[in-house]
Amino acid sequence: MRSQSNPLQRLLHPMLGIGLSFLLLMGTGVLAAEDGGARQHAKGDYDAATNTYIVAAGDDLTTIGRRFGISVADLKALNALAGDRILIDQQLAVADGGGAAAPARGNAPQAGVVTDPLPSWTDGTAKQAIVDFVQTVTDPSNSGYVSESDRIATFDNDGTLWVEHPMYTQLAFALDRVKALAPRHPEWQTTQPFKAVLDDDLATLGAAGKKGLVELVMASHAGMTTTEFEAIVTDWMDKARHPRFKRPYTDLTYQPMQELLAYLRANGFKTFIVSGGGVEFMRPMTEQVYGIPAEQVVGSSIKTQYEVRDGEPVLMREAQIDFIDDKAGKPVGINKFIGRRPIAAFGNSAGDRQMLEWTGAGDGPRLMMLVFHDDAMREYAYGPANGLEDTQFGTFPQDLMTEAKTKGWVVISMKDDWKRIFTSDE
Repeated sequence: MRSQSNPLQRLLHPMLGIGLSFLLLMGTGVLAAEDGGARQHAKGDYDAATNTYIVAAGDDLTTIGRRFGISVADLKALNALAGDRILIDQQLAVADGGGAAAPARGNAPQAGVVTDPLPSWTDGTAKQAIVDFVQTVTDPSNSGYVSESDRIATFDNDGTLWVEHPMYTQLAFALDRVKALAPRHPEWQTTQPFKAVLDDDLATLGAAGKKGLVELVMASHAGMTTTEFEAIVTDWMDKARHPRFKRPYTDLTYQPMQELLAYLRANGFKTFIVSGGGVEFMRPMTEQVYGIPAEQVVGSSIKTQYEVRDGEPVLMREAQIDFIDDKAGKPVGINKFIGRRPIAAFGNSAGDRQMLEWTGAGDGPRLMMLVFHDDAMREYAYGPANGLEDTQFGTFPQDLMTEAKTKGWVVISMKDDWKRIFTSDE
């Protein structure tokens, strides 16, 4: 079955090939039932004997995680939560001081029973490669042992951790942002490419080329403080819905990858996002959604300028490129902002090729994996590898598939290797 194509992809095809990386410069927990109002700290009962927390009115996953020093993503993984909804008196496992999952009260595993850390993964080559790698690098008696300080894992974001079709999430944000700003710019009603966006004229928008794309980006992402931009992104994330799945974009993260993130962190890894997307577009949501704090997010950026306004220091976002974290820029960004070569890297497209090559060139055990979108029923199917649809969003060419096979990289089939796709799937 063909993936569900979008005319915007086809119409923007000529300019996306040269300008989409530039565009990419440019959540919240549901309160427990009978909510008494959001709090800064969870105040329910904690059972130290079993490391379980009893949900109280007004709690959400963020406040519970803050109390116990655990991310929302890890809380979900520990308790097999599909979404953010929790109920009063619900018992949640929390992490102990060593970061290991604690059994929920009344549901403790029997002696000798090993809990599957990757329950949404089908038993097979991909899952086994992950488990074998983690066991190797964390076993002090193994010649492939890696100290915790060097257990660095990098993840692309779009198409690797969350959905990237029918267009990159940040592109959807940019188009919505132009429409939101239109009342302040009456001249846009007659000025291209803004008129095309306001008229939903995809043909004219596609014909605007790279120049038009740059104009849209600068109008929607620059000319404001970093704090203002963060507030705008957060508000959009709360309100925007995916056109096909009708859910918030933050609900469309991949459950198998959430489990992988939690599994790696439980085994002493430090996880980073290394994405072509705008770093300040991603940072407002990554800690709550993935358990990855802002300082562990590497992305593309525009320049900022320090100013003092009304006696207050601010950072102003300027209409100039600072850094493009895509393709060959990813190893550069890793070296520049992380300072250690990863021992594991995860991507899904040609934009991640160099990151995996850089990771694989290091000494010792290495794990390089690519998510291949081949499930049109549950998500999307695109390549053009293996004869699937060609696309400028997350392109996976045949030569990348060949390189993966030649170098021993693991290709994850979304259709065959994942029992479940999204964290919000029931």
